[in-house]
Amino acid sequence: MRRLVKWLLILAVPVGGIAAAAMVGQKYLLAKSVPRFTTVTVSSGKIETVVNSTGPIKPVQSVSVGSFISGPIEKILVDFNTPVKKGQLLAQIDPRLSKAMYDRENASLSTALAELERIKAQLKQAQRNEDRALNLQKTNKDFISEQEMDQVHFATKVLEAQKSLADANILAARAGLENAKTNLEFTKIISPVDGVVIDRKVDMGQTVASSFQTPEMFIIALDLQKHMYVYASVDEADIVQILTAQEQDRPVKFTVDACPEDVFTGKIFQVRQNSTTTQNVVTYPVVIEVPNPDLKKLRVGSTANISFQTDVRENVTRIPTAALRFVPTEGMIRLEDRQYIEVKAKKDPKEGEEKLSAERRTEQAKARAKRVVWVQEGDKVVAVPVTIGLTDGQFAELLSGDIKPGQALVTGTEGSAGRESR
Repeated sequence: MRRLVKWLLILAVPVGGIAAAAMVGQKYLLAKSVPRFTTVTVSSGKIETVVNSTGPIKPVQSVSVGSFISGPIEKILVDFNTPVKKGQLLAQIDPRLSKAMYDRENASLSTALAELERIKAQLKQAQRNEDRALNLQKTNKDFISEQEMDQVHFATKVLEAQKSLADANILAARAGLENAKTNLEFTKIISPVDGVVIDRKVDMGQTVASSFQTPEMFIIALDLQKHMYVYASVDEADIVQILTAQEQDRPVKFTVDACPEDVFTGKIFQVRQNSTTTQNVVTYPVVIEVPNPDLKKLRVGSTANISFQTDVRENVTRIPTAALRFVPTEGMIRLEDRQYIEVKAKKDPKEGEEKLSAERRTEQAKARAKRVVWVQEGDKVVAVPVTIGLTDGQFAELLSGDIKPGQALVTGTEGSAGRESR
């Protein structure tokens, strides 16, 4: 009997060990089979949507200054970045040819004036001769014949015509002199506006030729120290948002590579109608006005990295978009929540929008606001339907749904059990 009890005790020890090990192993496998979810936290804060673009910085207005006449440049009085005033001398073209032409026209005018005086004198003499002939004829008709009277009379008429011709020649000479004087003045290249010289295209000694078109010599930018324009190209899909932002007077912010730590703020000045199509992509030009009190930071021709603020919401409940993309497997969810992934599975991923009517595409766009997020409950996840509003790519605004700030939403598992919706 004692021997039997002894053997039973000897056998009970390994059997008990095996049973205990089996229980521990079962608990381990059970714990290992429970999925461990990754989560994100719902928060409160600001959501801002923007449309990004790039574009060059240009002056509000630039004036091209050229030469009306041809000739070698005698001197240049301004250079790049030189501030100029209206009426200031910028350059001088050699005036010798123009001065010679002016002197010639002046001499022509003097000749015409002298010719007029000569004709006036002859006309006066002819008029007196005619008066004396008339008096003789009144005294006695036989003192002067009719032929002599005709000669005297028509000599006066000829001189009167010559006087009229001399007056016309004087007018032509004055016009020629005025033209020569104007050409002489055009040898002085004068600034037509107040501004800053942003480009100089000629050098001293260079010959400019204005035979077929006016040669460009300088470009002057106006009001650089006050404001400048940024020219952006916006995709047609975003242009309505830009128009809405303009109506609401929303700010436009941008940076330049020269000052990456500075953020500049402007406003939408103009949304133009003249679209541009490049490789089937339609864009519209948008002009942004920005103050420029510091000329050293905003330079003409720099590229601006632009963000148009199209909408903003303050102090709203924000759902991370990673939670909206998560779709669990059937084993993770309760039976009553399978309808949400079944609806997702029924959608034909190959069905393109080009096959849908305009009304159907509009309905789909509205339906995108109805979404589902998942909350962990034990070893399962529970569906929570939500309606979202504004989204910035990182967060979405919660319009309705049983979700509170600080709540954890499932975004996946530590493995490949879950998947993201597309």
